[in-house]
Amino acid sequence: MRAVQRRSVVVDDLEIEVWNWPGDDPALVFAHATGFHGRCWDRVIEMFPGRHCVALDFRGHGHSSKPEPPNYWAGFVLDMHAVVEGLGLWDAVGIGHSMGGHTVVAAQCFAAMVLVDPTIFPKHMYDGGERYDASFIRRRRNRWKSVEEMFERFRGRAPFESWRPEILHDYCEYGLLPDGDELVLACPPDVEASIYEHSREPASNLHPILGSVTVPVTVMRAGVPMVPGTFNLAASPTASDLASEFPHGRDVLLTGRNHFIPMEAPELVADEIRRVISDRKARSGGCALP
Repeated sequence: MRAVQRRSVVVDDLEIEVWNWPGDDPALVFAHATGFHGRCWDRVIEMFPGRHCVALDFRGHGHSSKPEPPNYWAGFVLDMHAVVEGLGLWDAVGIGHSMGGHTVVAAQCFAAMVLVDPTIFPKHMYDGGERYDASFIRRRRNRWKSVEEMFERFRGRAPFESWRPEILHDYCEYGLLPDGDELVLACPPDVEASIYEHSREPASNLHPILGSVTVPVTVMRAGVPMVPGTFNLAASPTASDLASEFPHGRDVLLTGRNHFIPMEAPELVADEIRRVISDRKARSGGCALP
Protein backbone atom coordinates (compact mmCIF):
# COMPACT_ATOMS: atom_id res chain seq x y z
CA MET A 1 0.00 0.00 0.00
CA ARG A 2 1.23 3.52 -0.78
CA ALA A 3 2.75 5.63 1.98
CA VAL A 4 0.39 7.44 4.30
CA GLN A 5 0.98 10.86 5.85
CA ARG A 6 0.01 11.58 9.44
CA ARG A 7 -1.47 14.94 10.32
CA SER A 8 -3.56 16.34 13.14
CA VAL A 9 -6.12 19.09 13.57
CA VAL A 10 -7.21 20.71 16.81
CA VAL A 11 -10.82 21.18 17.91
CA ASP A 12 -12.13 21.76 21.45
CA ASP A 13 -8.49 21.57 22.63
CA LEU A 14 -8.41 18.00 21.33
CA GLU A 15 -5.99 16.64 18.75
CA ILE A 16 -7.71 14.70 15.99
CA GLU A 17 -5.46 12.30 14.11
CA VAL A 18 -5.74 12.35 10.31
CA TRP A 19 -4.38 9.67 7.96
CA ASN A 20 -3.77 11.16 4.53
CA TRP A 21 -2.98 9.29 1.29
CA PRO A 22 -2.05 11.83 -1.43
CA GLY A 23 -3.59 11.52 -4.86
CA ASP A 24 -6.05 13.11 -7.25
CA ASP A 25 -8.90 15.20 -5.92
CA PRO A 26 -11.76 15.30 -5.22
CA ALA A 27 -10.87 13.30 -2.16
CA LEU A 28 -12.55 10.34 -0.50
CA VAL A 29 -13.03 10.96 3.23
CA PHE A 30 -13.60 7.89 5.42
CA ALA A 31 -15.34 7.91 8.81
CA HIS A 32 -15.19 4.88 11.11
CA ALA A 33 -17.64 3.19 13.47
CA THR A 34 -17.88 3.43 17.26
CA GLY A 35 -14.87 1.78 18.88
CA PHE A 36 -12.96 1.55 15.60
CA HIS A 37 -10.37 3.87 13.97
CA GLY A 38 -9.43 5.32 10.62
CA ARG A 39 -7.09 2.50 9.62
CA CYS A 40 -10.00 0.05 9.48
CA TRP A 41 -10.50 1.52 5.99
CA ASP A 42 -7.07 0.53 4.67
CA ARG A 43 -8.33 -2.37 2.52
CA VAL A 44 -10.93 -0.16 0.84
CA ILE A 45 -8.49 2.70 0.35
CA GLU A 46 -5.94 0.45 -1.36
CA MET A 47 -8.51 -0.14 -4.11
CA PHE A 48 -8.18 3.56 -5.06
CA PRO A 49 -4.42 3.92 -5.64
CA GLY A 50 -4.66 7.15 -7.64
CA ARG A 51 -7.19 8.92 -5.46
CA HIS A 52 -6.62 11.32 -2.58
CA CYS A 53 -7.97 9.47 0.49
CA VAL A 54 -8.36 10.69 4.06
CA ALA A 55 -9.38 8.79 7.18
CA LEU A 56 -9.67 10.31 10.64
CA ASP A 57 -9.67 8.95 14.16
CA PHE A 58 -12.62 10.54 15.92
CA ARG A 59 -12.13 11.89 19.44
CA GLY A 60 -11.86 9.04 21.92
CA HIS A 61 -10.58 6.69 19.21
CA GLY A 62 -7.29 5.63 17.66
CA HIS A 63 -4.49 8.14 18.07
CA SER A 64 -6.79 11.09 18.80
CA SER A 65 -7.31 12.70 22.21
CA LYS A 66 -9.46 10.86 24.75
CA PRO A 67 -12.04 13.16 26.40
CA GLU A 68 -13.75 11.70 29.44
CA PRO A 69 -17.42 10.66 29.23
CA PRO A 70 -20.08 11.72 28.57
CA ASN A 71 -19.34 11.44 24.86
CA TYR A 72 -22.02 13.09 22.75
CA TRP A 73 -22.42 12.49 19.02
CA ALA A 74 -22.26 16.20 18.18
CA GLY A 75 -18.56 16.13 19.04
CA PHE A 76 -17.80 13.86 16.10
CA VAL A 77 -19.37 16.38 13.76
CA LEU A 78 -16.97 19.03 15.09
CA ASP A 79 -14.09 16.64 14.39
CA MET A 80 -15.25 16.13 10.81
CA HIS A 81 -15.67 19.86 10.19
CA ALA A 82 -12.16 20.48 11.52
CA VAL A 83 -10.67 17.88 9.18
CA VAL A 84 -12.56 19.12 6.12
CA GLU A 85 -11.61 22.74 6.82
CA GLY A 86 -8.03 21.93 7.83
CA LEU A 87 -7.30 19.92 4.69
CA GLY A 88 -9.54 21.90 2.31
CA LEU A 89 -11.71 18.91 1.39
CA TRP A 90 -14.63 20.93 0.05
CA ASP A 91 -15.59 18.76 -2.94
CA ALA A 92 -14.99 15.39 -1.30
CA VAL A 93 -17.08 12.23 -1.18
CA GLY A 94 -17.88 11.25 2.41
CA ILE A 95 -17.90 7.53 3.23
CA GLY A 96 -19.05 6.51 6.69
CA HIS A 97 -19.69 3.22 8.47
CA SER A 98 -22.16 3.00 11.37
CA MET A 99 -21.50 6.03 13.63
CA GLY A 100 -19.29 7.36 10.86
CA GLY A 101 -22.25 7.31 8.48
CA HIS A 102 -24.30 9.31 10.95
CA THR A 103 -21.46 11.84 11.21
CA VAL A 104 -21.02 12.17 7.44
CA VAL A 105 -24.69 13.14 7.13
CA ALA A 106 -24.71 15.43 10.17
CA ALA A 107 -21.61 17.30 8.96
CA GLN A 108 -23.36 18.36 5.72
CA CYS A 109 -20.09 19.21 4.02
CA PHE A 110 -19.72 16.60 1.25
CA ALA A 111 -20.52 16.61 -2.46
CA ALA A 112 -21.79 13.01 -2.28
CA MET A 113 -22.13 10.36 0.42
CA VAL A 114 -21.81 6.60 0.75
CA LEU A 115 -23.35 5.48 4.03
CA VAL A 116 -22.45 1.93 5.05
CA ASP A 117 -25.14 0.67 7.43
CA PRO A 118 -25.24 4.06 9.17
CA THR A 119 -26.45 4.40 12.74
CA ILE A 120 -29.53 6.40 11.81
CA PHE A 121 -32.32 4.59 13.60
CA PRO A 122 -36.04 4.62 12.75
CA LYS A 123 -37.63 7.85 13.94
CA HIS A 124 -39.49 6.30 16.88
CA MET A 125 -36.21 5.25 18.53
CA TYR A 126 -35.27 8.90 19.24
CA ASP A 127 -38.05 9.48 21.72
CA GLY A 128 -35.68 10.12 24.63
CA GLY A 129 -36.74 6.95 26.36
CA GLU A 130 -34.71 3.86 27.21
CA ARG A 131 -30.95 3.97 26.57
CA TYR A 132 -28.93 1.05 25.35
CA ASP A 133 -27.55 -1.09 28.13
CA ALA A 134 -23.86 -0.87 27.25
CA SER A 135 -22.61 -2.23 30.58
CA PHE A 136 -21.01 -5.22 28.87
CA ILE A 137 -18.77 -2.85 26.90
CA ARG A 138 -17.35 -1.42 30.12
CA ARG A 139 -16.33 -4.96 31.08
CA ARG A 140 -14.28 -5.45 27.93
CA ARG A 141 -10.72 -6.57 28.36
CA ASN A 142 -8.62 -3.42 28.11
CA ARG A 143 -5.02 -4.66 28.48
CA TRP A 144 -3.07 -6.81 26.05
CA LYS A 145 0.48 -8.07 25.82
CA SER A 146 0.71 -7.68 22.04
CA VAL A 147 -1.22 -7.04 18.84
CA GLU A 148 -0.89 -10.72 17.98
CA GLU A 149 -2.42 -11.77 21.29
CA MET A 150 -5.50 -9.64 20.58
CA PHE A 151 -5.69 -10.88 16.99
CA GLU A 152 -5.54 -14.54 17.98
CA ARG A 153 -8.08 -13.99 20.75
CA PHE A 154 -10.61 -12.36 18.41
CA ARG A 155 -10.20 -14.23 15.14
CA GLY A 156 -12.39 -17.18 16.15
CA ARG A 157 -15.04 -15.20 18.02
CA ALA A 158 -18.17 -13.40 16.94
CA PRO A 159 -18.42 -10.95 15.30
CA PHE A 160 -14.77 -11.02 14.24
CA GLU A 161 -14.70 -14.59 12.95
CA SER A 162 -16.18 -13.55 9.59
CA TRP A 163 -13.89 -10.54 9.08
CA ARG A 164 -11.10 -10.61 6.53
CA PRO A 165 -7.98 -11.57 8.52
CA GLU A 166 -5.98 -8.62 7.23
CA ILE A 167 -8.73 -6.20 8.29
CA LEU A 168 -8.97 -7.76 11.73
CA HIS A 169 -5.21 -7.34 12.03
CA ASP A 170 -5.50 -3.66 11.07
CA TYR A 171 -8.24 -3.29 13.69
CA CYS A 172 -5.95 -4.75 16.34
CA GLU A 173 -2.72 -3.06 15.25
CA TYR A 174 -4.10 0.48 15.21
CA GLY A 175 -6.64 -0.13 17.96
CA LEU A 176 -4.04 -0.53 20.71
CA LEU A 177 -1.77 2.06 22.31
CA PRO A 178 1.29 1.53 24.55
CA ASP A 179 0.84 1.85 28.29
CA GLY A 180 3.94 0.85 30.21
CA ASP A 181 4.90 -2.72 29.32
CA GLU A 182 1.43 -3.46 27.94
CA LEU A 183 -1.03 -2.20 25.36
CA VAL A 184 -4.48 -0.73 26.03
CA LEU A 185 -7.50 -0.20 23.81
CA ALA A 186 -7.25 3.02 21.82
CA CYS A 187 -10.96 3.53 22.44
CA PRO A 188 -11.33 3.11 26.22
CA PRO A 189 -14.32 0.95 27.21
CA ASP A 190 -15.93 3.78 29.19
CA VAL A 191 -15.76 6.04 26.14
CA GLU A 192 -17.22 3.43 23.78
CA ALA A 193 -20.03 2.61 26.20
CA SER A 194 -20.89 6.29 26.60
CA ILE A 195 -21.15 6.72 22.81
CA TYR A 196 -23.67 3.89 22.58
CA GLU A 197 -25.63 5.26 25.50
CA HIS A 198 -26.06 8.64 23.81
CA SER A 199 -26.86 7.27 20.35
CA ARG A 200 -30.66 7.45 20.74
CA GLU A 201 -30.97 10.86 22.35
CA PRO A 202 -33.24 13.40 20.57
CA ALA A 203 -30.11 15.47 19.83
CA SER A 204 -28.78 12.57 17.74
CA ASN A 205 -31.91 12.42 15.57
CA LEU A 206 -31.03 13.45 12.01
CA HIS A 207 -34.43 12.78 10.42
CA PRO A 208 -35.49 16.47 10.53
CA ILE A 209 -32.58 17.47 8.25
CA LEU A 210 -32.56 14.61 5.75
CA GLY A 211 -34.97 16.29 3.35
CA SER A 212 -32.60 19.24 2.98
CA VAL A 213 -29.64 17.08 1.91
CA THR A 214 -29.44 17.82 -1.81
CA VAL A 215 -26.35 15.77 -2.74
CA PRO A 216 -26.44 12.15 -3.97
CA VAL A 217 -26.60 9.66 -1.10
CA THR A 218 -26.09 5.89 -1.32
CA VAL A 219 -27.34 3.91 1.69
CA MET A 220 -25.88 0.41 1.99
CA ARG A 221 -28.00 -1.61 4.43
CA ALA A 222 -27.15 -4.93 6.03
CA GLY A 223 -29.76 -7.66 5.73
CA VAL A 224 -29.65 -8.67 9.41
CA PRO A 225 -32.49 -6.72 11.03
CA MET A 226 -32.40 -5.20 14.49
CA VAL A 227 -34.82 -6.86 16.93
CA PRO A 228 -36.51 -4.37 19.30
CA GLY A 229 -35.35 -4.69 22.88
CA THR A 230 -32.08 -6.42 21.99
CA PHE A 231 -28.50 -5.24 21.54
CA ASN A 232 -26.92 -7.08 18.64
CA LEU A 233 -23.80 -5.46 17.23
CA ALA A 234 -24.15 -7.48 14.01
CA ALA A 235 -27.69 -6.24 13.30
CA SER A 236 -28.41 -3.25 11.11
CA PRO A 237 -29.25 -0.03 13.00
CA THR A 238 -30.36 1.71 9.81
CA ALA A 239 -33.95 2.76 9.26
CA SER A 240 -35.26 0.63 6.40
CA ASP A 241 -36.71 3.65 4.59
CA LEU A 242 -33.71 5.92 5.17
CA ALA A 243 -32.74 6.34 1.50
CA SER A 244 -36.23 7.54 0.63
CA GLU A 245 -35.88 10.48 3.03
CA PHE A 246 -33.04 11.95 0.98
CA PRO A 247 -34.11 13.82 -2.18
CA HIS A 248 -31.43 11.93 -4.13
CA GLY A 249 -31.13 8.76 -2.08
CA ARG A 250 -30.36 5.28 -3.39
CA ASP A 251 -31.02 2.15 -1.32
CA VAL A 252 -28.72 -0.88 -1.53
CA LEU A 253 -29.95 -3.82 0.56
CA LEU A 254 -27.27 -6.47 1.05
CA THR A 255 -29.18 -9.62 1.87
CA GLY A 256 -27.12 -12.00 4.00
CA ARG A 257 -24.68 -9.32 5.13
CA ASN A 258 -24.42 -8.10 8.71
CA HIS A 259 -23.44 -4.72 10.09
CA PHE A 260 -19.71 -5.23 9.50
CA ILE A 261 -19.83 -4.87 5.72
CA PRO A 262 -16.45 -3.07 5.29
CA MET A 263 -14.73 -5.73 7.40
CA GLU A 264 -16.23 -8.69 5.54
CA ALA A 265 -16.68 -7.41 1.99
CA PRO A 266 -14.61 -4.25 1.35
CA GLU A 267 -14.98 -4.73 -2.39
CA LEU A 268 -18.73 -4.07 -2.10
CA VAL A 269 -18.04 -0.70 -0.50
CA ALA A 270 -15.44 0.08 -3.16
CA ASP A 271 -17.95 -0.75 -5.90
CA GLU A 272 -20.44 1.76 -4.54
CA ILE A 273 -17.75 4.43 -4.22
CA ARG A 274 -16.77 3.84 -7.84
CA ARG A 275 -20.41 4.20 -8.86
CA VAL A 276 -20.58 7.57 -7.11
CA ILE A 277 -17.33 8.73 -8.76
CA SER A 278 -18.56 7.57 -12.17
CA ASP A 279 -21.92 9.30 -11.77
CA ARG A 280 -20.25 12.56 -10.76
CA LYS A 281 -17.89 12.40 -13.74
CA ALA A 282 -20.76 11.66 -16.10
CA ARG A 283 -22.69 14.68 -14.86
CA SER A 284 -19.62 16.91 -15.33
CA GLY A 285 -18.70 15.45 -18.72
CA GLY A 286 -15.39 14.02 -17.50
CA CYS A 287 -13.93 10.54 -17.25
CA ALA A 288 -14.11 8.42 -14.10
CA LEU A 289 -10.87 7.64 -12.33
CA PRO A 290 -10.18 4.06 -11.16
